[in-house]
Amino acid sequence: MAAAATRAVRRLLIASRSLHASPFCTVGASARIGDACQLHAGSHVMGDTELGERCVVLTGAILGSDIPGQTIIGENNVIGHHAVVGVKCQDLKYKSGDECFLQIGNNNEIREYCSIHRSSKSCDCTVIGDNNLIMGSCHIAHDCRIGNNNIFANNTLFAGHVVVEDCTHTAGAVVVHQFCHIGSFSFLGGGSVIAQDVPRYMMVAGDRAELRGLNLEGLKRNGFSDQEVRMLRKAYQQVFMPSINSQSSFDERLAELEASLILWTGHVSHRVLERSRPFFDC
Repeated sequence: MAAAATRAVRRLLIASRSLHASPFCTVGASARIGDACQLHAGSHVMGDTELGERCVVLTGAILGSDIPGQTIIGENNVIGHHAVVGVKCQDLKYKSGDECFLQIGNNNEIREYCSIHRSSKSCDCTVIGDNNLIMGSCHIAHDCRIGNNNIFANNTLFAGHVVVEDCTHTAGAVVVHQFCHIGSFSFLGGGSVIAQDVPRYMMVAGDRAELRGLNLEGLKRNGFSDQEVRMLRKAYQQVFMPSINSQSSFDERLAELEASLILWTGHVSHRVLERSRPFFDC
């Protein structure tokens, strides 16, 4: 097997003169490596794995697996030391021999000791978009769908089937329960346990996280105008901070907000509605 891996590396070097392959790296016979990639010492690219151009795979990283299915990684990605990307999931419903899939976009930085698993079924796929920073020791389980421009601090853990939209930020040691949906531009405070959906634009924190207000700093950093922030603040106060004398239910406040959006000049606040109701469902 070692001899076959060595021959595979030699074939890649002949096919792509710009590939840099350090000693003791392993490339499976079915793997496809793009131009200008760097495979550092002790890295392994296994099974039906496709690595796009200009990727860097650092020492000890493992990409792909010999199980049925495929791992596709786009261009300009960095895979950190001893990261494990594209291996079999840890889901008991996975049946041996089933195909499983992982697809990663471009310009992602996946730091040391991260683990990212393939899907649990052939009809599903674990998906990670573009321009994400996934810091050390994070875990992304089977069938998760991660968007673009997210930052996950160290030891952020996503259980299976979690959906994360775009431009979210987690502090360290955040745990997200399976099937949760994390809205765009939200911030998850350090050490939080997320057991319900997180509305867009919000800041949450705590064990069984609760709303802590709008993610104002994140909104400013992502170019929201003062008018848009004011609209979001008004929507947040109307839905989540009713007056003491208010007798309206949560559903009624959502309906009032939806009606008032017709009169507003902007439309950004309507997205608050889309992820708000599930956050309060038991």
